[in-house]
Amino acid sequence: MPQIPQSFHELTVGQLSARSGAAVSALHFYESKGLISSSRTSGNQRRYTRDALRRVAFVRAAQRVGIPLATIREALAELPEERTPNHEDWARLSRAWRSELDERIKQLGRLRDHLTDCIGCGCLSLETCVLSNPDDVFGDRMTGSRLMPERGAADRS
Repeated sequence: MPQIPQSFHELTVGQLSARSGAAVSALHFYESKGLISSSRTSGNQRRYTRDALRRVAFVRAAQRVGIPLATIREALAELPEERTPNHEDWARLSRAWRSELDERIKQLGRLRDHLTDCIGCGCLSLETCVLSNPDDVFGDRMTGSRLMPERGAADRS
């Protein structure tokens, strides 16, 4: 693992990768999505401030619990410029994300419960299957493609 001299306050992408456990490609991706930022040397090499370590840890923890990157970016944008998320930030954000996660857990539970039924029947019918066609409102009225508007009786003759 590359060592960081105490006199330096910036990390290369390789050092940030080694310290954070995130691949260099992931760090470049995070930067392209506005989750972390870097400055450039005169040789056009990326340099990250040490706070990028905490931001990367924050992003990776949020991703592990299923929070989309766009939502993570919005959360980081609420912080004052260059400040890293702290314990209070995580507590506040996790409370806000809890209902979203609870809804996903309910959806996964329904998926699990109906998966056995589907495997048992083997139909995967687009008309009646709760996995292929969940909450089908139009299925109660008609079958077939929903892209075409319904035609009146005069159009059918």
